[in-house]
Amino acid sequence: MKNKFYLLFIVIFLSFNSCDILKFSQFEITSWTPGDGYHSEPEKLEVSLSFSHNPNKASVEKHFSLTGNGNSVKGTFKWSGKKVIFSPLTPFETNTDYILNLSADANNTEGLSMDNVFNRNFSTRPDNTRPVLISYSPSLYEEINDPRTEIKLEFSIPVLINTLYDNVSFTPSMTGLWTLHNDDKLAIFTPSEPWNKSDKYEIRYSTSLTDINGMNINNDFLSVFFTKTDREIPFLLYAQRITKEGEFINLTRDRGFSSAAETYIDNQDMEKDDKILLSFSEPVDSVTVKSFLIIEDGPNPVLLTEPGYLKEFIFQFERIPAYESRFTLRLKPGIKDGAGNESKEEYIYRIFANGKKSKPPQLIGFRIPITPSNKIDPLFVYAGTDSLLNDFPLTDVDYIPGESVETWIELYFSCAENAFIDLFSLMENFRVETTNNVLSFSPRHIKADNFTIKKPHLEWGEFQRIEIAGNLNNTTNFGIVVFQIAAGLKDSFGNINDKPQKISLIK
Repeated sequence: MKNKFYLLFIVIFLSFNSCDILKFSQFEITSWTPGDGYHSEPEKLEVSLSFSHNPNKASVEKHFSLTGNGNSVKGTFKWSGKKVIFSPLTPFETNTDYILNLSADANNTEGLSMDNVFNRNFSTRPDNTRPVLISYSPSLYEEINDPRTEIKLEFSIPVLINTLYDNVSFTPSMTGLWTLHNDDKLAIFTPSEPWNKSDKYEIRYSTSLTDINGMNINNDFLSVFFTKTDREIPFLLYAQRITKEGEFINLTRDRGFSSAAETYIDNQDMEKDDKILLSFSEPVDSVTVKSFLIIEDGPNPVLLTEPGYLKEFIFQFERIPAYESRFTLRLKPGIKDGAGNESKEEYIYRIFANGKKSKPPQLIGFRIPITPSNKIDPLFVYAGTDSLLNDFPLTDVDYIPGESVETWIELYFSCAENAFIDLFSLMENFRVETTNNVLSFSPRHIKADNFTIKKPHLEWGEFQRIEIAGNLNNTTNFGIVVFQIAAGLKDSFGNINDKPQKISLIK
């Protein structure tokens, strides 16, 4: 009887405490991957759960969920003992916030469920900071005069171009081009047509606007601006010459004729590399500037400024203006601003292309010794370009017919300020030509200093001297001797004389 009592006590005790005994070792997740926080390589991520007991696979799969930016992620399960690996059907994506959830209803093979829900987060988004609008223009209730005004939105974080097209709207509707600047933080909208005159515009975007990390902006945005009716006529403020060194020199406007005298004014010292700047009172259409800008008696203008509505325009010449040429820059009426207002005045500037640095090299004259054997004080024959068939008195004594005599020829040039004759160009273009085979000259070398005779020709001491040494073969024939430099002679500044230069003598 006593033994039966003890047996009954044990059975009752076990029946009341079996549940607590089972719970002594909880059914829980002991580890998981990929872990909290940011992960930079989503394609390499693996989601796994490790359990403390043998899990009921069907129960775990039933109560498992994974979402990315609120969207359910579908995938497959692979089991290995107490560990399950979840593989998504498509790879994990960048800029996505993932939430992993396993309900507390999941149980082990003994039917023991988890005490708490398992909820974890991980992300492939490098930053979870939301973008903020820092500044915008036009400002709230601002009135704009220029119908081509651009809209500017500056954000705290770089944004994507597509989100601007998708989420920014105008009322009334306006189409245009969005561009990004300042490391993609500054968004600029350029309208495809002018804003309506005397109108009210609303610009807005919704919280769907996102940054490059896919984060939505905090708040909706709404701003209002107004357009004015522009009746102001554009006019030219000034014209300037821009030098190669970046100096800006004002051009003097020609006012035509007065009753007293002609007020023709040359804007002198124009260099071959100079450009022209036109500055207007307000932005005007580049198409009309190009159409109404005319160069008379000179090379055509070529606009360097990008097309659009601008206040300043720079142009250069299609070709280098001829040295010491005079031409007229004429800007006719009809220059339009964005509101369609047209300029009424004509602007005339007369220009003289005589810049000191643009002067092409010019032959002044030549000198050749009659007695080349005398290196101390030889007799010379010389002639300038203004000479006309002067006598060329070569003697049979110093230039024996049929013999090759060493001699030299000195050439004198007028050049641009601080420029020098290009010796290669001179050798390439220099020729001595004759009629009736009077003589022949074969150049051997050329130099611009250490001359055979130290003193230059007295009348040409201020000009640049070049000496060409060579062999001269004289004959007993009579005829014309031409010292010639073909078109194309260059100096060190790149100035080119495009005309042939020659001096002719009679032997």
